[in-house]
Amino acid sequence: MTEITSRTNPRLVHIRKLAGSAGLRRSSGTFLCDSRKLLSEAIQAGWEIVQVVSTHEVTLPPLPAGTEEIRVPRDVMESISPMKTPQGVLCICRLPDQTLPRQLTGQRYVVLDGVQDPGNVGTVLRTADAFGCSGLILLPGCADPFGPKTVRASMGAVFRCPVWTAGPEELERTLEKSGIPLYGAALRQDTLDVRQVDLKRGALAIGSEGRGLSEDVLRRCHATIRIPMEPKCESLNAAVAAAILLWEAYR
Repeated sequence: MTEITSRTNPRLVHIRKLAGSAGLRRSSGTFLCDSRKLLSEAIQAGWEIVQVVSTHEVTLPPLPAGTEEIRVPRDVMESISPMKTPQGVLCICRLPDQTLPRQLTGQRYVVLDGVQDPGNVGTVLRTADAFGCSGLILLPGCADPFGPKTVRASMGAVFRCPVWTAGPEELERTLEKSGIPLYGAALRQDTLDVRQVDLKRGALAIGSEGRGLSEDVLRRCHATIRIPMEPKCESLNAAVAAAILLWEAYR
């Protein structure tokens, strides 16, 4: 265990930068988690944990062999944590491979298109995990799935539900090869009430609240589906829409 008391220590400066830079996360191959719960979830899921930083009053769970442990004073933790009220534990985990597999063998998947809010992406990931999805596929324009806010909103699901990134062409190619239809949450001539669609196997595409699914994604959809609601309401929050669709598929 290493004691560090200086806020300008290079290792702590790196942690502070890691929280705010997707580019640094990619180049270093690591990401930051900011609670004891997330640390425990990472350990339970068998992820590689590079480093753990904690305050003196925190009792840590048994750490995997090879994990570097650093202790810091509370004021130093407050200077490096991305949370307004730090819980006293930060851990750096190794990033997984986010390359979309050439073939998908699961039953249900979620596709997000241009969903920029990290809280929404994390919540969708948590919901996908709860309703038995085999993975989350992020198209361009989505929030970084391994940013601190996204990871926190996932409540540990990021360690259990695979997350991949892909472009629309790669997505279409992989889904066709896997025999998985793509259903888009949108309104067009072929739109179906979600209760009329067999979603035992398929990929559900959800766009941003502002513009919905892009035309590039829509033209690749097998069909579009809608959630029945009052006529005066036009749309739902992306994470809420995902939860309703995924529950219906799970049911």
